[in-house]
Amino acid sequence: MPMTFQDARHLLARTGFGGTPAEIRELARLDREAAVDRLLAGVGTTARTSPPSQVLNALPPVEGMKGLSVEQKKAFKQERREDAFELKGWWYQELLTTPSPLTERLTLFWHNHFTSSFHKVKWPALLYHQNVLLRHHALGSFRDLLFQIAKDPAMVLYLDTQTNHKDHPNENFARELFELFTLGEGHYTEVDIKEAARAFTGWHVALHHGGGFAFNRRQHDSGVKHVLGKTGAFGGDEILAIALDQPACATYVTAKLWREFVSDEPDAREVERLAVLFRNSGYQIKPLLRGLLTLPQFWAPETRGVLVKSPVELLVGTVRLLNLPIKDTTILAKYGKRLGQDLFDPPNVKGWPGGTRWITSATLLNRWQLLQRGLRGADMGGPMHTHAGMGEMHGAAWITEEAAETVQAVLAPVPPVNPIPTGEDRWQMVFHLVMDPTFQLK
Repeated sequence: MPMTFQDARHLLARTGFGGTPAEIRELARLDREAAVDRLLAGVGTTARTSPPSQVLNALPPVEGMKGLSVEQKKAFKQERREDAFELKGWWYQELLTTPSPLTERLTLFWHNHFTSSFHKVKWPALLYHQNVLLRHHALGSFRDLLFQIAKDPAMVLYLDTQTNHKDHPNENFARELFELFTLGEGHYTEVDIKEAARAFTGWHVALHHGGGFAFNRRQHDSGVKHVLGKTGAFGGDEILAIALDQPACATYVTAKLWREFVSDEPDAREVERLAVLFRNSGYQIKPLLRGLLTLPQFWAPETRGVLVKSPVELLVGTVRLLNLPIKDTTILAKYGKRLGQDLFDPPNVKGWPGGTRWITSATLLNRWQLLQRGLRGADMGGPMHTHAGMGEMHGAAWITEEAAETVQAVLAPVPPVNPIPTGEDRWQMVFHLVMDPTFQLK
């Protein structure tokens, strides 16, 4: 079906961080399916931004921490915190400059699905490598991603598999595997968790030998387990395969992707239809996402402008669209934390709940304050707006070149709540549009 300007705008807002008039018009030349295919074809597997070298070197010392003094340990921990902050700035740089925003949106989605945090993991290098892993598999095979993430050192440390020994099984990973990663609540029992935890005993990270995944056979329970109706002397890989064999797994992941890209209220019948295709494809993510983005529900008028932008989407989208100057991307990391989305540090294993819960009276006030600071150029590299005149602002050229109707169509997914000035001063108009409640939506 041919697209309108608003169709293309909607697609770019949902699969990225919005689009400039030129980007929207370029995409609008295609029909809906061709536009979706172009965006999917552009998804990459690696970041273009080089990571901070000190982050990659920030692995546990070979000799361990035991020989360090109290002051040395304190200084070492402070360095790790600074490295973590650099890592957050690195990801924001990639978010701002990537030629495929959908790549980063998917990486962010999996970051919130397979959560880990610096607060628990401690080592920024491990979180960087997890981010690389998520991006590599972002549009590939969910099966491969699950098998890789289960042995990812950051995940092993975050969910305490490190302390999962045959005499004292730790159930954390097995519990989250079923509840948050594959099946969802109601599709497993406490016995399934306890038995599955035994299968993962012996999995650990060789912290003082490079920080890679390792298997300690002496700590592994090699006995027979009973998990989700299956019986055998299972190891961890067998448990992952058993979870994937459950029909609930495809349904759970499909519904979650629906809430991310389509609406907060998945259509149960369509979710089941797509879940069957997802499972039959061997859990290939690309055809599933294509199925979601070509649904009539995705394009329906009532679906537009109903999802709330996450803090990362709000910050990155605003900077990209308005071409705001950013001296140091760690500033965005600070802003994101203030708005409730601290990259590499989700609040708990369930991640950020998202949806309408992004907006409260307090967070909305913070959003407006930070947007005002951004438009003024405060902390970001020079003034864009001065009281002397909006016409002296420096930002995206399209703002002053485009008709007022186009500027409004780009920045507002639905008609603004408040009256918007449409005179010659485009920046005055932009300021009101960005401050309008509809700018928080996508």
